[in-house]
Amino acid sequence: MPGTLNTTDFCASGAMFPVLKVCWSLEVAVCVTTSRLLQMTVSPTFTVIVAGANAKFWIATVRLAPSGAALADDAPSTSMSSAAAKSGTARADTIPTMPLASGPFAALRDEAARFGLAVSAEQVAECQRFADTLIQRNTSVNLTAITTPVDIAHKHFLDSWTAFGARRWTGRERVIDIGSGAGFPGLALRIAAPGLRVTLVESVGKKARFLEEVSATLGLSDVDVRNERAEALARERRERYDVATARAVGTLGQSLEYLLPFVRIGGDAIVWKGRLEEELSGGAKAAAALGGDAPRVVTTAELGVGDVLPGRSLVIVRKARSTPPRYPRSAAEVKRRPW
Repeated sequence: MPGTLNTTDFCASGAMFPVLKVCWSLEVAVCVTTSRLLQMTVSPTFTVIVAGANAKFWIATVRLAPSGAALADDAPSTSMSSAAAKSGTARADTIPTMPLASGPFAALRDEAARFGLAVSAEQVAECQRFADTLIQRNTSVNLTAITTPVDIAHKHFLDSWTAFGARRWTGRERVIDIGSGAGFPGLALRIAAPGLRVTLVESVGKKARFLEEVSATLGLSDVDVRNERAEALARERRERYDVATARAVGTLGQSLEYLLPFVRIGGDAIVWKGRLEEELSGGAKAAAALGGDAPRVVTTAELGVGDVLPGRSLVIVRKARSTPPRYPRSAAEVKRRPW
């Protein structure tokens, strides 16, 4: 049955007691079982007050005495203050090995498995926590036009993860993501493969600050956020990365000009595209001039997720030779002489 702020709910036995106070003007999901356990699932980004103390958890369980009063278990809760645990009114248990994902996020594991990516329940819960933060921040900072949970799950996370089906990964690559925006694909790749060392390049200050906030909130190590233009950073970080990625930063040729200078010989540039046919010739020309092999195209249909990501492709270019020093060109020159 639905629960709201400061709600009092009736259990199957007819007992009545205050459940919890959620410091947010949103509803939480509450269900009561016949086993006399009350379980409440809340987003870990919310602040929940149990017996007057803050608690952060995915599942709160309250055991009822025959009289209907809430009992605390013998062991103190690790997710509540000692004062709350001693009050004897409730126990909120943090279960880090069993975080819950709902709706479209719960389906991500099976969808990613179609192209061979194994992600844990904990990783999917991190994605949902990331999405909660993104939706909240997007109300004041324009981070993304994709704002519903189902679209964030598919068009951001799953779309980013298709890179794992398009090339062979060791899981220890040095990755640079150009034009990271709200963190896709860079942070999504880092969540799915914790061994990656990721540099996120974002020239817009408010977006770069969001990337720093999310990385800190999720506790992601080996994430370096650079608030600058790729053309400038390429002089400093030339040919240092195993993989360079870009989504929605321009045409295929423009994206490759930003990416390939960062990639070591033998590494890969990966570009996500929707409509591609008109850009392939310019992309092939750019790849040849920048030291890359001919572009290889992998569609989402080939990866087995064309039903949830229709009409999407990844273009992979292997770096075969050093990129000439004149690249990448300035934005003005790229505009004057596009690929």
